[in-house]
Amino acid sequence: MNARCSERFSAAVAAENARGFAAVIPDIKCFSPKEGDLLRGRDPVVVAKYLVSCGAPALSVVTEQDRFGGSPELFKAITQAVDVPVLRKDFITSADMLAETVELGAAAVLLICAATDENTLRGLYEKALELCLEPLVETHTAQEAAFAAGLGARLIGINNRDIMTLERDDGGPDRTAALVSGMPEGAICISESGILSPKDAKRAAAAGANAVLVGTALWLAKDMGAMYRSLRVERSGVSCVRP
Repeated sequence: MNARCSERFSAAVAAENARGFAAVIPDIKCFSPKEGDLLRGRDPVVVAKYLVSCGAPALSVVTEQDRFGGSPELFKAITQAVDVPVLRKDFITSADMLAETVELGAAAVLLICAATDENTLRGLYEKALELCLEPLVETHTAQEAAFAAGLGARLIGINNRDIMTLERDDGGPDRTAALVSGMPEGAICISESGILSPKDAKRAAAAGANAVLVGTALWLAKDMGAMYRSLRVERSGVSCVRP
């Protein structure tokens, strides 16, 4: 990235790792295609502020509207309400969407390998860097992981579920364990989706993930704060690159 860019999102993850923990990044989403309404009358901005008060070093906010109930307006409201870096999650397919992401106050943006072809994603990746947005390149297969590594991506997500089926499958952290060996040296690896318990978080961290991105498990928990704290597992001495 440009030397003048802050890289706030990756720095927040790295700071949690320096404390000996895998970072837990809450995913603010209103609707799950698998579980249905997640808000259940709650205000997502209030929830976002609460999770930051619980220790969340960064947030993810879904802006896709038709299937996940998000919106750019919700994203902007959250970035204005919290003082941690925020990742925009959506099916980003154009430079215009990246420009909008900057205007919304995002520190990072999700780029999904499965959502577009390699040439388009490469162009979006380079444009995000130009705009001082940290691109989180999401992978789900060994081929996609190799592509992300070839890009030189410094933030790489492993989606444990298949986004093209709207994450209705039962994938879990074993997917992270299977793909983490393909991560380039020094990359920050984020295990996404299918993290439902402290056991899952420990599995992802033990495999080498620097962070877990968790949505549904938090929204369905009886005590969201207690669930958040239980997912903040130790990660001392673990490298994202496997021997």
